Amino acid sequence: MEEQAKEQPEDHGKILASWDFPEFREYQRSKTWYITALVILAGLLIFGFTSNNYLFVVLIMIFVVIYIMRSRRKPARLTFSITEDGIAIGTEMFYEWKQLKSFWIVYEPPEVKNLYFDFKTGLRPSLTILLGDQNPLTVRKILLEYLKEDTEKENETFTDSISRLLKLQ
Repeated sequence: MEEQAKEQPEDHGKILASWDFPEFREYQRSKTWYITALVILAGLLIFGFTSNNYLFVVLIMIFVVIYIMRSRRKPARLTFSITEDGIAIGTEMFYEWKQLKSFWIVYEPPEVKNLYFDFKTGLRPSLTILLGDQNPLTVRKILLEYLKEDTEKENETFTDSISRLLKLQ
């Protein structure tokens, strides 16, 4: 009988802070939200058909199918860890400090409690971590030992704010 090798988690140094957070936010949507979404969807489809832009119609339908499939599943609980060697999300994602450019915290409870990381490569979007019940001052103090804080950024990213305002996932 052949024994399979088990993957051992890599050692990334001492864990300085760790907490669980949902993969994405879940929003309570009213009937008005759904009616508004259907009116906008119908308007976009009518526009696509009347302008003979069938590719636009197909793209809208693909977006709707993906959105419905994603909205039906519950967010997974992920563990975020700040370690001596970098940051870890779950057991599968790890970013060394040398990959990260800076961080900033947006803390405006109860709506916004986010930790953001910018990467050195400009091709990657900012990484958003939900702070949950974590003390932002404690998290900031730990991160300052390893990363520069981007004090010019005081707000959540555009995509996060639009997603929150429109109650998208």
